[in-house]
Amino acid sequence: MQKLKHIKIVYKDEDIIVVDKPAGISVLKERWDNTAENLNDLLSIKLLQQGISTKLYSVHRLDKDTSGVMIFALNVDAHKIMNSAFKNRQIKKTYHAFVYGKPTECQFKIEKKLLPDSDRRHRTSVNEKSGKSALTLIKTLETFKHISLLEARPITGRTHQIRAHLAGINLPIVCDSLYGNSEPVFLSKLKTKWRGSIVDERPIISRTSLHSQTIEFEHPRTKEPLVFKAMYPKDLKALLNQLRKLSR
Repeated sequence: MQKLKHIKIVYKDEDIIVVDKPAGISVLKERWDNTAENLNDLLSIKLLQQGISTKLYSVHRLDKDTSGVMIFALNVDAHKIMNSAFKNRQIKKTYHAFVYGKPTECQFKIEKKLLPDSDRRHRTSVNEKSGKSALTLIKTLETFKHISLLEARPITGRTHQIRAHLAGINLPIVCDSLYGNSEPVFLSKLKTKWRGSIVDERPIISRTSLHSQTIEFEHPRTKEPLVFKAMYPKDLKALLNQLRKLSR
């Protein structure tokens, strides 16, 4: 229940609830561990503490280690409309990703077919023969010595799409154990003249460095255009701050 305090409700009305999901927690119960904490259950508890008893309907997911903004529906009608909006690509999602390497272009698209669950590690792989069409729009936001900060807009919604697409062009996301290098990022490895203690050093970040930054959609009932944003959590803020300091 420790993660309960880290779940931030960004917006709520009678139809939808928008939350800022912390990294390290699955959206729904994990098949291999029913006892593990999940966002759906913790959010229900948080609402109960506010005197609100309601069923949550999942309309999309974020990976366990991905932080940021996401939506739940609060009734059957809203769930149906939001599901349809996702299916018809009417929801605009923007992610920020820290990757190893430097893109050669400021803006570009990755259009490679993806095949989910294609190996023993249950990874999604680029497969032009058997995969399904997938499109991700990329914008380079900042570049540093070994790491770049990218904006990623998935137009399609394939499993692990951003992670697989970026890995497929040799720009793997920092600390992504499935698609790249899982090694945590330490300041001693970024800074050439490091004088601290390596023994006592804590990593700046040790999880997949992917963040759901903004989500834009039409309200399921009122049709009002809505935009919600989630600020970087502490680990991503720390990583960006250190990268900027070292690039001066």
